[in-house]
Amino acid sequence: MSPRSKEPVFDGENPEWTEQDFANARPPEEILPPEILAQFKNTRGPQKAPTKVPVSIRLSADVVEHYKATGPGWQSRIDETLRKAAKLKAG
Repeated sequence: MSPRSKEPVFDGENPEWTEQDFANARPPEEILPPEILAQFKNTRGPQKAPTKVPVSIRLSADVVEHYKATGPGWQSRIDETLRKAAKLKAG
């Protein structure tokens, strides 16, 4: 089970947008000066030292539930377990 609440959060100072709000919205390029826009990068940028490769892998539901139940960092713990298993098989 995810530690995050499934209940919606309501903020009176930041209400949910209506259809009219979306219709009236304009892109930042139309309203912000260029010197402000230049401060925001369009991409995240390269990692300083890329050490991991993004992959898609299908795991058993019970395995994922087990690791998620251990809290934040569960993906790193799966990586650690796989590294240990790979060293055993490679050694």
